[in-house]
Amino acid sequence: MAGIGRLARYGFTLSATGPDPAVLLGGTGLNLWDGAAQRPVDEEGALVLEQLGRAADPDLALRQLHRIAERDAGFEKGVLERLGSDEDLRIRLLTVLGASSALGDQIAAQAGQWRVLTHSVPPRYEVHSGLADVPSLRAGYQRGLLRIAAADLADGVDVETTMAEVTALADATLRAAYRIALGRVGDQRPRLAVIAMGKCGGDELNYVSDVDVIFVAAEDEDLAAGTTVAAALMEICGHVAWPVDAALRPEGGRGPLVRTLASHLVYYQRWARTWEFQALLKARPVAGDAGLGKAWLAALQPLIWHAAERPEAVEDVRAMRRRIIDQVPRAEVEREIKRGPGGLRDIEFAVQLLQLVHGRGDETLRSGNTLNALRSLVAGGYVGRGDGEALSAAYRFLRNVEHRLQLQRLRRTHTVPADDGQAGTLALRWLARAMNYKREEPSLGTGRGREGGGLDPIAAFRADWVTHAAEVRRLHAKLLYRPLLAAVARVPADGLSLRADAARKRLELLGYADPAGALRHIEALTSGVSRTAAIQRTLLPVLLAEFADAPNPDAGLLAYRQVSDTLGTTPWYLRLLRDEGPVALRLARVLDSSRYLTDLLSRDPEALRLLADDTELALRTRQSLLDGTAAAAGRHPDPRAAVAAVRAMRRRELFRIGSADLLSGAGELAPAKPVGITEVGQGLADLTDATIAAALAVARQAAGAPDELRFSVIGMGRLGGAETSYPSDADVLFVYQPAPGMRDDEANGVALAIAEQLRTLLSAPAPDPPLGIDADLRPEGRQGPLVRSLAAYQRYYATWSQVWEAQALLRARPVAGDAALAAEFIALVDPVRYPVDGLRREQIVEIRRIKARVENERLPRGADPLTHTKLGRGGIADVEWTVQLWQLRHGHEVAGLRSTRTLDALAAAHAAGIVSVEDAEVLATAWTLCSRVRNALTLIRGRAVDQLPRHGVELAGVARLLGGGDPGEFLDEYLKVTRRARAAVERLFLA
Repeated sequence: MAGIGRLARYGFTLSATGPDPAVLLGGTGLNLWDGAAQRPVDEEGALVLEQLGRAADPDLALRQLHRIAERDAGFEKGVLERLGSDEDLRIRLLTVLGASSALGDQIAAQAGQWRVLTHSVPPRYEVHSGLADVPSLRAGYQRGLLRIAAADLADGVDVETTMAEVTALADATLRAAYRIALGRVGDQRPRLAVIAMGKCGGDELNYVSDVDVIFVAAEDEDLAAGTTVAAALMEICGHVAWPVDAALRPEGGRGPLVRTLASHLVYYQRWARTWEFQALLKARPVAGDAGLGKAWLAALQPLIWHAAERPEAVEDVRAMRRRIIDQVPRAEVEREIKRGPGGLRDIEFAVQLLQLVHGRGDETLRSGNTLNALRSLVAGGYVGRGDGEALSAAYRFLRNVEHRLQLQRLRRTHTVPADDGQAGTLALRWLARAMNYKREEPSLGTGRGREGGGLDPIAAFRADWVTHAAEVRRLHAKLLYRPLLAAVARVPADGLSLRADAARKRLELLGYADPAGALRHIEALTSGVSRTAAIQRTLLPVLLAEFADAPNPDAGLLAYRQVSDTLGTTPWYLRLLRDEGPVALRLARVLDSSRYLTDLLSRDPEALRLLADDTELALRTRQSLLDGTAAAAGRHPDPRAAVAAVRAMRRRELFRIGSADLLSGAGELAPAKPVGITEVGQGLADLTDATIAAALAVARQAAGAPDELRFSVIGMGRLGGAETSYPSDADVLFVYQPAPGMRDDEANGVALAIAEQLRTLLSAPAPDPPLGIDADLRPEGRQGPLVRSLAAYQRYYATWSQVWEAQALLRARPVAGDAALAAEFIALVDPVRYPVDGLRREQIVEIRRIKARVENERLPRGADPLTHTKLGRGGIADVEWTVQLWQLRHGHEVAGLRSTRTLDALAAAHAAGIVSVEDAEVLATAWTLCSRVRNALTLIRGRAVDQLPRHGVELAGVARLLGGGDPGEFLDEYLKVTRRARAAVERLFLA
């Protein structure tokens, strides 16, 4: 640096191999620098030096300028004089010289070539019909490309304009080459069309690229001469500018170079693969017979816009993208801005797949230009505005990087230099400065470049690059792998239209019972020009088809209308349905299958977010529920408000559990960890435990209970067995222990107040589902006191306990309150429910008598005993009574039988040799099936239902929820399973 003095401030360096900048700038060179005074020789010299300092590579710009000045010495007004007086020329020329050694060589090779940068006509007109031979065409192309690069580098022209200008120059070159090529066939004039493909077809060509084309002849007689012209055109363009690549034609390189229009149609109708239709998105007639080119494109349009309806189409596009990434050398994959992850191909593939799928019904999406298509996708509501802006910004950034890389030596490259040493650092610094990442340098001013805010240019460039690439990776995965996309592709093109006539016909075909009513819902959701209506128009064709798979599609659409009316103006609602995983399809399944979940969602629309993420559909642990309900209650000093908060949380959790349950049988919509009847029962029991625990704390405070008074809630029935179903009340016992020194009657009054407060708070009218607290299984049933002390329970069970009460105690387990007191209660009742000597004969007879009476008296009038899930033959009660009889008889001897869960006790009975493996499987299968059917009926109807219909939409709905298939076949299977179970019960229960 010391050797060049103050010239270092302009960015010049002294290398061992390069010329000395001081010599090039001094009196024997350009005479811009006074070496002795260490300053520019004059004001104009200072302007040139300042602009040289702003170049991407000041040393390169200086060397090229010196060459140009030497070549220009004979001109009356040379380049240096013009640079000092013409600011526009100074900025353009010196910026180009510092950014592109190839363009600098081109300018230096021909005296006066720099004057091209003063031309005012559009660059594309440098190539015109007057250029009749290859050399003049090449010179015209080079002039045009130089001017485009100068506008791009120095004038701040937008990258979209740059791509359009490069494409227009290529178009002009192809047309000129076509005219020259016609001379190869004498007087023959074959009808031949040249179709631009790829980036050229999309008006987004970069500086150095093959130009993809397809050649189309009109008739067979045009093939020979047309092939000669096509081959000549490819040869000419190769000499002039770039290779012409016809590999996108039918059969690729193995196919004929030129085909007739009819031959093209046959190929695309019979043999073309998805990627070939994807490539046709960018097809554009560019040269030759314009009418033929338009006819070819028009003939292929129906094929292009039906390609996405192929069953494999969406996955084909995804697989092609993965293959492209796999082809990138591993050492370059992170630096490849075109094919690598987070690169241009990620954006293009996402946009093109959305075009193929949605463009069938929306002609505004049928653009070959990536940015135009992206704008249309955003305007049509297919892509969110924020996502669209991020993709557009990333695309522009990456194309700018690609342009700078290619301009340096006019070579085809898409790889950012590796920062692997001095050479790599210098290359990266050149690239960053060519992208206008520069430190603010007071001596040079700010110029026209973007300032780096004091950051090192490489660091600033890398920060933006990493940010854009990460965003592209995220959005590529979000858009390309959007589950809704495959669902839209499955909808026929004519089903995408929501015009009244087309939609009504579609609704009739889909099986809607009231097409007119459904059409009114559609019109209400999609009318107008708002963005909300636009997004609804993208969603409804898929949702209508999804609802049609349900037994009652009209109910599904009505429920969707109601949810949309509630949430339609909420910013996140439609965006969530469109963008986030399988939310839309999961919501459709929930709405068309479950009135229970629809009612919960209507009260808590925010719960819809749970459908977006499999982790949100995972059932929460008991401890997390206990913590959550306690925290919810603790935020409110008023008892009613506190329990209202707990009930609101319970409502959200019921939706979580019910959705996970319903979707577990929904194939590809199922959560990552599907849940079965055991997990659902446990989840509902844990939720009930947590709700009671939080409400109990509130009730104690409201009743003014002293801390020393111990109070516990014991779960009974299905709650105690952790086999809770959606409509289940909480069967409980209340036990208390007076505080030291407290009279029993006083303690009883406080305990009763706690229990009454608990029941009142949890069952009070509210928007949230009530939780009924049922204490009818207490000693003496409804006639007995609601609460008892531990001592009172001890006296009762020692003196008055009946066999049915012992049976009820088989399900007893602690739920909430004082854990030590609950443990004492369990220790107290264990000898009662697991008697040392089992059951006496008269007790067994009594149990059988009670069961017979239950079957005769509690089965609702008119109920079908063959399909009643709870009390019917081979149903839940049959299995549970049988297992409980074994527990009472053998529980003292067999530890495994001391379980509150039916299936666990059944397994223990088999392990102990009480029941054969065949009978155990029969009983377990029946209990599981009946429990699942009972839950499914509740989800479908929205209320407790035990009777499985023999026909109708509810039977079809149950069959669908439990795995699909024909409803009649499902009913037959249910009857077979329960019949076998009943036969086993009659043998085992009466044995």
